[in-house]
Amino acid sequence: MSYPTGSALDLTERLRSIAPEYIDLVTAATEAQFEDAFIAILEKKIAALERSKREYQEVGEVGLTAFLVAALSVPGLTASQEMHSAGHVDITVEADHCVPMRRKLGEAKIYKGPAYHEKGLEQLLGRYTTGREGHGLLIVYFRSPDIAGLVKKLRKTLDTDLPLRQKGPTSDHVLKWSFSSVHGHSCGEDLQIDHVGCNLHVENS
Repeated sequence: MSYPTGSALDLTERLRSIAPEYIDLVTAATEAQFEDAFIAILEKKIAALERSKREYQEVGEVGLTAFLVAALSVPGLTASQEMHSAGHVDITVEADHCVPMRRKLGEAKIYKGPAYHEKGLEQLLGRYTTGREGHGLLIVYFRSPDIAGLVKKLRKTLDTDLPLRQKGPTSDHVLKWSFSSVHGHSCGEDLQIDHVGCNLHVENS
């Protein structure tokens, strides 16, 4: 079906044909629908960072996250770096003009082993998260080879340590090299954290 050129319906259909995830984002009626739409957008931005990985070999955590935050500022979302939430949060993502509020907090770490990863998890859950936010994010930049093996090792460590009141073993995530964990929080509810891997290894770098 076609609509008059320039009409709201025409613009909506054109946007849906180009980037359907944006329509899904702004029309999400539930938290689950919002999470699904956000993850579709995040995957594209992570993949773009991976495709340009040779350009970022000398860039640290702050610089890598600045690129990701800028990329996540899309129609319907406002993404910010170092916003305050009981401390300076690496990544804050908020849905525009949304009631109830849809807000996500994230930490971003270059992978330096399970202990460093757990430190990021502690910052996110123990310091920044109030319990009002959606799924937390822990973005993990891998510069070492064998990201698949490292993620498997990381999951095994978390499932053994059960840090930050982790509720049982981690679970698979829809994104590659990613997984989820659920943790008890001081708000009295269980909160989900999505651990999202980004492959920045370069051969012969």
